[in-house]
Amino acid sequence: MTGVMMRLKALVAVTASVALMTLSGSATAQELPPEQLALARQYIDLTDRASIFEITMVEIGIGTMRQIVQQNPELSEQANTTVGEVLEEFRSRKSELLDQFARVYAARFTIEELQEIVTFYSSPTGQKLAQANTEVNSELQTVMQVFTNNVRPEFFAKVRANLRAKGIEL
Repeated sequence: MTGVMMRLKALVAVTASVALMTLSGSATAQELPPEQLALARQYIDLTDRASIFEITMVEIGIGTMRQIVQQNPELSEQANTTVGEVLEEFRSRKSELLDQFARVYAARFTIEELQEIVTFYSSPTGQKLAQANTEVNSELQTVMQVFTNNVRPEFFAKVRANLRAKGIEL
């Protein structure tokens, strides 16, 4: 689940970037060649293994449910049904979000680079990487957490020793 959380954080960052890009440079976004956007979208489609849109919408639905039920516990069943209906209505917006993701990539990579990326992610190795990314990211986050927990006290002790050597006591 931590890999999913990392992807959700990335989604928030990308969404904020898209919003800023849309506000500050919508002319630039419109100048992107259609074939460049299509390749970027192909990359997004090839690598969306965690189904970021669906996960995000479900989390929004759960948050909405909690908020409504906390304030009105008697509306639990009606809120649940309505949240499900609204989630279904929003399903059609997935393409809109993924198109915006594609714009971000298309603005950063040339057509040639995007073609190389798509070729790689279309290969068996690229598909394996795309499928493994969520689990790998989760494992990497665990490794990083263990590393941080192990290094933090050692780092603090080293800083403290260096300060002591300079005549500063903590």
